[in-house]
Amino acid sequence: MPRINLGDGVENAVDWLQNHLGWLFDFINTVLTGMYDGVETVLGAPHALLMAGILAVVACWLRGVLAGVCTFAGMALIDSFGLWDEAMATLSLVLVASVITLLAAVPLGIWAARSRTVSGVLRPVLDVMQTMPAFVYLIPGVMFFSIGPIPGLIATIVFSMPPGVRMTELGIRQVDGELVEAARAFGTTPRDTLTRVQLPLALPTIMAGVNQVIMLALSMVVIAGMAGAGGLGESVYAAVTQVQIGGGVESGLAVVVLAMYLDRMTGALGQRVSPIGRRAAAKAAASARGLAFLRYRPGTAVATVGIVVLALVAGGMNLTHGDDRETTASGPNVGRGKQIKLGYFPWDEAVASTYLWQNILEDRGYKPTVQQLDPGPLYTALAQGQMDVQFDSWLPTTHKQYMDRYRDKLTDLGAWYGPTSLELAVPEYVKDVDSLEDLKGKGGQFGGKIVGIESSAGMMGTLNDKVMGEYGLNGEYKVLSSSTSSMLAGLDRAYKKQEPIVTTLWSPHWAYGKYKLKKLKDPKGAWGKGEEIHAVAKKDFGSDFPDVTQWLKKFKMSEKDLASLEVEIQNGGKGKEKESARRWMDKNPGTVDKLAPVASGAES
Repeated sequence: MPRINLGDGVENAVDWLQNHLGWLFDFINTVLTGMYDGVETVLGAPHALLMAGILAVVACWLRGVLAGVCTFAGMALIDSFGLWDEAMATLSLVLVASVITLLAAVPLGIWAARSRTVSGVLRPVLDVMQTMPAFVYLIPGVMFFSIGPIPGLIATIVFSMPPGVRMTELGIRQVDGELVEAARAFGTTPRDTLTRVQLPLALPTIMAGVNQVIMLALSMVVIAGMAGAGGLGESVYAAVTQVQIGGGVESGLAVVVLAMYLDRMTGALGQRVSPIGRRAAAKAAASARGLAFLRYRPGTAVATVGIVVLALVAGGMNLTHGDDRETTASGPNVGRGKQIKLGYFPWDEAVASTYLWQNILEDRGYKPTVQQLDPGPLYTALAQGQMDVQFDSWLPTTHKQYMDRYRDKLTDLGAWYGPTSLELAVPEYVKDVDSLEDLKGKGGQFGGKIVGIESSAGMMGTLNDKVMGEYGLNGEYKVLSSSTSSMLAGLDRAYKKQEPIVTTLWSPHWAYGKYKLKKLKDPKGAWGKGEEIHAVAKKDFGSDFPDVTQWLKKFKMSEKDLASLEVEIQNGGKGKEKESARRWMDKNPGTVDKLAPVASGAES
């Protein structure tokens, strides 16, 4: 069979849509951003414990005192982890996505229930929407809407819609046909039959669909953290990519708390709004014995008063204790408060250089923000002007595909470190393997596996397309694409057990300081010459930030300085990258004046 180039056709379609319907995507972006920002402002404005109290009152109204106490405890736990803002951002994204999804899913489900033709057309579409890998939805989202919450919102809506449509259709179809016929016999119009007979009886099934929509939305929001959606998704992603076990557990527990809250509240709401559910709840309450106060549920009026009182207290606290703190420059105020967006992907030299420059730019009067992304979304954001600069472009090989694609929309500010090297490495306890040539014939010793990193990385392409063939390793070894964090976790596990392992690695990297490893020699030069690490910015970066442009063009770091900075950040732990970089600067006085010099008499 000849190969069908479906991928090329899809990319051409995306390019056409970008060129001809850009105004529509901008309009959608504006509307959805406004909705998301509004909800996040409402949820994030009150003090954490006051907002936890409001959520607890809602739980008490829907499920009882015990649910309210558990809700407050769970939310307080999230706040104790220092993840409150991220949790509210995630909750905002889930709520906005769920509302939009249900506004489309319920009418579609009703239509499908009333027309078998519509049902037949929708079924395969819904199959595709629900079974397509969730990560795929992020690609067009980033292309059309750049990075941020909106691509995650769009992907979440698409991924979570099928159960809403299907459960609505199922609920209406399950309504007893004799009841529908009886309603029609008494002259009830089709609209009244739907609203007064079918929907009330189908409500328990529809609410089950609502519950599934919200749960799927929450799962997708975490995945959307890869595209800069923020919230708990970004925290989970950062923990996974940087092998931070503690951070992963804390972020994961925060997601669990939100999931349990949303699941229980939507289930209880289904009982509240459904006549059948209310009767079942009343019957259960009447038959229950012992500790009745734990199941006490205040009336709607009492719960509303409680929420209003807490909201007024929160509003008063915001007015009297507003956060007016501003970051002030410790030296000449060159930036004068101008914002600059720094992006990075979770490679150690990227983390180190990004947080170093965040401190330097603050000292020079700028307001830098930092965001972690995958390489693809980050380069796309730079090309679209949504991000200003990043410091970890490995050229000419590793990130060649991105530079080739966006070269006319990017500014290369030059190399600040190099040369680097790409290599395969084995632990020192692996004997008689010192060169790539020594791997041939020893595949059984390593389980026939070479542990790689992200498949999108340029070094993986070089490994598969050139190195494997040059040394006759094809067929004997299989290159496993994973992630940098997975590769390092596998290396750590094998090293502790003294097991043979061969991994992709590069220099500089802190792993060579933590483990005793051997870089396998490359006598045939298959890896090519060492690369350099460049700072790459958006196209008009030079005109927007002329002083920073000059600083970055002259920016250089030695291997010793970079290694010591990376070690300082590693020792600082999760969430302390900025403070760790500041400690390194304090240990190396004069860093700011050296890397960001200003003329004497500059504005302070």
